[in-house]
Amino acid sequence: MYNKSDIELKVAEFLLQIKAIKLQPTNPFTWASGWKSPIYCDNRITLSHPAVRTYIRQKLAQLIQEEYGAVDVIAGVATAGIPQGVLVAQELGLPFIYVRSKAKEHGTGSLIEGEIVEGQRVVVIEDLVSTGKSSLQAVEALRNAGLSVAGLVAIFTYGLKQADDNFAAAKCRFSTLSNYKALVDYAAEHGFIAKSEMEFLNKWRENPAEWGQSEIA
Repeated sequence: MYNKSDIELKVAEFLLQIKAIKLQPTNPFTWASGWKSPIYCDNRITLSHPAVRTYIRQKLAQLIQEEYGAVDVIAGVATAGIPQGVLVAQELGLPFIYVRSKAKEHGTGSLIEGEIVEGQRVVVIEDLVSTGKSSLQAVEALRNAGLSVAGLVAIFTYGLKQADDNFAAAKCRFSTLSNYKALVDYAAEHGFIAKSEMEFLNKWRENPAEWGQSEIA
C-alpha cells in the first residue's frame, strides 16, 4: 500500500541524513537565478547510498502505478533524471528513453535518445522540481515527438507556486515522493533545525524571490 504521508517523511529523513538536502536558514545558498535560498538539494547523492537508492526506486515505481496506471515507457530528464529513470524503468520492466537539455549538435541531432513509438504513454522522471521549467521543456519535446505524457514524478519538490502554475498551464500532472513542508516539519522535529526557524523557512516558499532580505528574529 502506498502511504503518502509516511513516505514523504521517510524520504525527507533519508535526504537529510545523507546530506542530499542541506538547510541553512542563517547562511543561505545563492541559486543561479540570484535567489537566496535556505535549502540546497542534490539528489544525485542518493545514488551513492544503496539502501536509499533502493527505497526511492521502489517508491517512485509504486507512485507511478498508483497515480498513472499502466504506461509504455519511462523517460528521464537529463541529467539528474537519467539514473533515477533507469532504475525505475528496471523496477517496472519497461523501456527507457531520455530527453536531452538540447538537441545533439552532431550525428542525428537527436533531442530524445532511445527507441520511441508514436502514441506511447510515458511518465517522465525528474530528481527535483523547482519552478518546473526545465522539466516541462522535456514534456514538450516528448509531446512533439508524438508521445502521450501521463505525467511527471520526482523525488522532491520545493512546493513553489511557480511550479504549480507552470504545470497547470502545460496541462501536465506531477507527483513527488516528498516536499519542502514535510522536510521542514521533519527537520524541526528531529533537531536538524531549531523549531524557532520554521516560520522563517516557510516564508521562503511563499516568496523565494524576496526571501532573505530580513533576518531571523
